[in-house]
Amino acid sequence: MIQGSTELVAIVGSPVAQVKSPENFNRWFADHQQNVAMLAIDLAQSALDDFVQTLRGWQNLRGCVVTVPYKQLLASRLDGVSERSAALCSVNVIRRETDGRLVGDIVDGEGFLNAARKHGFNPKDQQVLVIGTGGVGSAIAYSLCQAGVSHLVISDISHARVEVLGDLLRSAFPQIVISASPASLEHFDLVVNASPVGMSATNDNGPMPLPTALMETLNAKTLVADVVTSPAVTPFLAMARRLGCPIQTGPEMALAQLGNLGHFMGVTPLEI
Repeated sequence: MIQGSTELVAIVGSPVAQVKSPENFNRWFADHQQNVAMLAIDLAQSALDDFVQTLRGWQNLRGCVVTVPYKQLLASRLDGVSERSAALCSVNVIRRETDGRLVGDIVDGEGFLNAARKHGFNPKDQQVLVIGTGGVGSAIAYSLCQAGVSHLVISDISHARVEVLGDLLRSAFPQIVISASPASLEHFDLVVNASPVGMSATNDNGPMPLPTALMETLNAKTLVADVVTSPAVTPFLAMARRLGCPIQTGPEMALAQLGNLGHFMGVTPLEI
């Protein structure tokens, strides 16, 4: 039960009905007898500046998780960000300091890797494809490069965004081969959809982030992952599973990064 003494964290985005963070965090808080609760805030973009100012003075709010479409929009409105957030111009978590200053980081990539490692995936010297160059896709690509992949391929409907992210990663990680638009998937160790394609699909015949013909070139040993949380098994993952591939769902990633998010906000340990 939320009381006057309860400390709060939030998740902000639009829409938020599909997010898993509130149930994951609130279950953890309850299981560990913590007087902390998470609120889900579906915020109109027109209210973003007012919201940031409200956060500065919200004295029992410890921090805020950020989801689509505000990861990049909020990064420039904070008082400080991590090195990777500065590089990617994106945040997915904000901590409110006791003096009201707001600092941000982006831990999507670390959370994704936490989940992938539970599937036995070791990124060192692997070949990977990341579909989507938004906040979560950029963060996953950055963390994969930090973890030592040998070859990163980026795919997006916007060739301009692919070039921007590719140039950023080549500059930060000159030892890694960065390319775009694969002709085949047969050589990849990991393929991840980090775009919203497939969100709210009602059956396995819904929209796909890659053409069917390209999907059919998947190797059955390739780990295929999606960041979409609803449905858990997107049409993309359903097809990969039919082709014999191991899959990683969006809810798995959401749960795996709970410690990264909570630790940054100061409400959980890093390892939970």
